[in-house]
Amino acid sequence: MAHIFLRPGALMFWLFAIILSSVAAPALADATKAVSPVTVTVATVSEQEVAALIEAAGTLEGTERATIAAKVTGMITRMDIKLGQAVKAGDLLVAIGAEEIGARLRVAEAQLAQARRNLEREQNLLAKNASTPETVKSMTDQYAIALAGHREAQTMIGYTTITAPFNGLVTRKHANVGDLATPGMALLQLESSNTFQVRATIPESLLLRVRTGDSLTIRIDGAGLTTRGTVTEIAPAADPQSRTAPLILELPAHADFRSGQFARVLLPGATTRTLVVPDAAVVPAGQMDRVFVVIDDRARLRLVRTGMRHDGLTEILAGLAAGETVATGNHRLLVDGQALRIQP
Repeated sequence: MAHIFLRPGALMFWLFAIILSSVAAPALADATKAVSPVTVTVATVSEQEVAALIEAAGTLEGTERATIAAKVTGMITRMDIKLGQAVKAGDLLVAIGAEEIGARLRVAEAQLAQARRNLEREQNLLAKNASTPETVKSMTDQYAIALAGHREAQTMIGYTTITAPFNGLVTRKHANVGDLATPGMALLQLESSNTFQVRATIPESLLLRVRTGDSLTIRIDGAGLTTRGTVTEIAPAADPQSRTAPLILELPAHADFRSGQFARVLLPGATTRTLVVPDAAVVPAGQMDRVFVVIDDRARLRLVRTGMRHDGLTEILAGLAAGETVATGNHRLLVDGQALRIQP
């Protein structure tokens, strides 16, 4: 026979624990019974047809967005804006030094003035029968050519100053004062700061399940927000390489939205029958979810495994059965065995 030897201190500890548990358990049960009933609201666990939701990754961006690029070649002489700066339509963004364009404008102005004088002279001579209609017509054509050249030079000189096309925020800055700008070179990016949209790509298998005007659930982790977005644009065809199609959803305004934030778009998939309870019935406790089931007017604690949440309902994957009654209000501080009073 094997013998177990305990030191006197350890033996006393175990004897004290056994005695304490034998005394505390009935006392705890009596205390639970003695507490006044708590009034709670309840709901019934139901089985419903729920569409499986598929997440599609997306990116938050301003509804109005523009990449500001140079149209002429020249040194950037002014660029006072900073990242995140708010600008208004018409504000100066970039100034480009291009002396050759200024010289071309002065040449065009001189040519236009000369063509105007020649035309006026020939018109006066024609009135005195000292010129011919053909000469006047030729001077008129030369004046029209000079005028077109002047307008072209004026347009080119206008390209040396770039202004904001709309109210927004500077979200990217690709150049600085002293850099050489060339036609087509991106200088900065401007986006609206009041209205946002989500650009996502969806699998081609779900392309026919979404229509313009549909309202979809969108989760934006960076803002800690779940909201609804309206589908405004859908690509008519899928990309043959990735088998996906772009999708754009318009979002309501929110102060925590920032361009570039990651977004999850929940798309409806195949429908399945599953157990659901109101979101309010689920009490988070760390990494576990708890539900208080009402049995004989008492609260019975259940640990449950939850699934997707949609339209105020939480999917229950394990821990409950259809038809059971769960507490949905005034139940956060309940304990197992707590007496309850059901609010009608």
